Amino acid sequence: MLKTFGLFALTALAEIVGCYLPYLWLRQGKSIWLLVPAAASLMLFAWLLSLHPTSAGRVYAAYGGVYIGAAIIWLWLVDGIRPTGWDLLGSAVALVGMAIIMFAPRGA
Repeated sequence: MLKTFGLFALTALAEIVGCYLPYLWLRQGKSIWLLVPAAASLMLFAWLLSLHPTSAGRVYAAYGGVYIGAAIIWLWLVDGIRPTGWDLLGSAVALVGMAIIMFAPRGA
């Protein structure tokens, strides 16, 4: 279970970095060269999604919950905006949803 969550967290980080760098270029006037590591990060993101141990649809659904939590952490650590109680509650609900999707018992 810890390995699966770690893989989800790494996948979320790759996606957030891949989207944040173009944001810096487009909205904050940073160098266009940020698109190079952004593209590499998004390629890493796509590859990491392929490593998850269950069917793609289930992985994408569960991954959404982890992404929400990672985005709230990014908001705090990178953007410097402290999450509200509602942000944290919403993230917790999303993570519980992820756990239900990924770790529910399945029939053969």
